[in-house]
Amino acid sequence: MRRRAFLGLIASAAAAVWSITARAQQPERMPRIGVLMTLTEDDAEGQARMMGFLQALQQLGWTAGRNVRIDYRWGAGNVVLTRKYAAELVALEPDVLLCGGSLGLAALKQATRTMPIVFGSVVDPVGAGFVESLARPGGNITGFTVFEYSLSAKWPELLREIAPHVTRAAVLRDPTTAAGAGQLGAIQGAASSLALELRPIDVNDAGEIERAIVTFAGAPNGGVIVTGSTSATSHRDLIVTLAARHRLPTVYPARFFAVGGGLISYGPDRVGQFRRAAAYVDRILKGEKPADLPVQAPDKYELVINLKTAKALGLTVPPSLLARADEAIE
Repeated sequence: MRRRAFLGLIASAAAAVWSITARAQQPERMPRIGVLMTLTEDDAEGQARMMGFLQALQQLGWTAGRNVRIDYRWGAGNVVLTRKYAAELVALEPDVLLCGGSLGLAALKQATRTMPIVFGSVVDPVGAGFVESLARPGGNITGFTVFEYSLSAKWPELLREIAPHVTRAAVLRDPTTAAGAGQLGAIQGAASSLALELRPIDVNDAGEIERAIVTFAGAPNGGVIVTGSTSATSHRDLIVTLAARHRLPTVYPARFFAVGGGLISYGPDRVGQFRRAAAYVDRILKGEKPADLPVQAPDKYELVINLKTAKALGLTVPPSLLARADEAIE
């Protein structure tokens, strides 16, 4: 019995040593980030935002494939596809999720109420019901808002300043989001004092946008204001082309519109927002909770004027406006 007990003890000890050795030989689990972008994978703006995020993340000590794994999904502005990809990312059980606009955030919120989520470009996250407040987000979501609605009031002012003859403005907005209505409301408030007649145009699909702009351009003294939305970003080449074809002075919500040929833009540095989002992802990977990280507003706004487009439209940019520009594209 003593010999049998002794052999049993040896066997138990050997099993314990093997278990410890096996665990030691197993690689430590690599942290995982799930990324849901609302643009297409080949979209230059989407790639720029992602590059900004990755560069900032690397500066914080995280390198994809070395000490962190990153899974990407690109929703291409499609609601059904975005929801599908949100569910796929949640199923991978990442340590933190990063998303772009409201479309992606809504899909991720529907897919999980527990996994940490950081957003990089959302308008009015409180009004949309994503967070309880900017200072105290609560729940599992935090991030970086694009702008307050009051910023939208700047767009009709800029339109009248660069094109004084404009008395009518089409407002391209997404009617399916609270942000679409909020931005339109701010624009309407400013337009009344500028004697500017507004006509809302929905940006659900390319055909709808083209038909509406062609009809609007049939009368004189028209201009366009493009509000911030995933749909407008996805269709930006079409919108810029139509504005040029019908000689409609147009104000845009972000620099990449002006770089792509748009007349004038005013809005936050979108790529910069994703660089800043990397810091929150880093803090969450190190143990902090989204509920304890306040939602932050942009730290930089850019006024960009495309002088080549202004010349093509026969517009003379006022010196006072040009002096305020952060960038003038020749």
